[in-house]
Amino acid sequence: MYGRSVGAEYVEHLTDKDLEVLALAAGVPARPSELRSAPGQVPRMFDRPEVFLAIFGPSAKQMLGVSPFMAFAAMVHRAAAELSSVSHVVERSGARDRVPVFDGPQLADFMDSEARRLFLAELLSSFARVASGQYQIKTSRGWRTVRFSELDPVRLVGLLDAIRGEERSGAYRRLGDVMLFLSGVFPDYARRHGLGPLDAARLLRAAGLHREWDTDMVDEPAIELFERLGGHWYRHACELASTRSARLMVVDEVAARFRQARRTLNFMADRYLFPAGNPWFA
Repeated sequence: MYGRSVGAEYVEHLTDKDLEVLALAAGVPARPSELRSAPGQVPRMFDRPEVFLAIFGPSAKQMLGVSPFMAFAAMVHRAAAELSSVSHVVERSGARDRVPVFDGPQLADFMDSEARRLFLAELLSSFARVASGQYQIKTSRGWRTVRFSELDPVRLVGLLDAIRGEERSGAYRRLGDVMLFLSGVFPDYARRHGLGPLDAARLLRAAGLHREWDTDMVDEPAIELFERLGGHWYRHACELASTRSARLMVVDEVAARFRQARRTLNFMADRYLFPAGNPWFA
């Protein structure tokens, strides 16, 4: 689907240590240099359950030297395999309530794409380290310093005023990433604390959606609001890009299927990220 193969995109993220672990776990007698020169087989190697067990299994502590991308790619492929055989997954309807939703086949279909699996692995690994910083804006009283964090969409959207041209596409893409990550990995937080009425209204205005959205929804930090904003920002990133690349085509696909992407991340978070005893996310 890419100009480069999806496998080439995988090996770009993987260290030599990752490739050694991958080859050993998958039972493929290949050196890192050999996998880099023939990367097409790499995504299929992640499909083997032994790769997931090598990183997250009960005797995997010696394997914790792998990169975040390696770990998340193994997790994404494991989720794809498990979703292919389930009829329903659990939806969090509150802090403690869990409701079965019979959309397993739809989520399996979403994951039946090497490009979308790569998208999710890249998304998760991109938040292994959260960027933060500060920038200056000019006000009627002079210059003012504003701090931001990637996990604070309200502050992050303020960066749009300081960005021009092609960079705006990247900023909208990252805003979409933040909404998907928060609602997918931390849905309880997104429901309880993610957005207050004022913050929700500000984000809707920044997205140009304040006239379309039911004003009653602004009063609740609802997952539906994250979905609406995230999908909108992904689409806007695609519209503003000067070149319609294959990577952006995947972003456009995720925008159209944002709920399935979010529910897939919910499944992974509940099943792999936060269970007791997980050495990666204790």
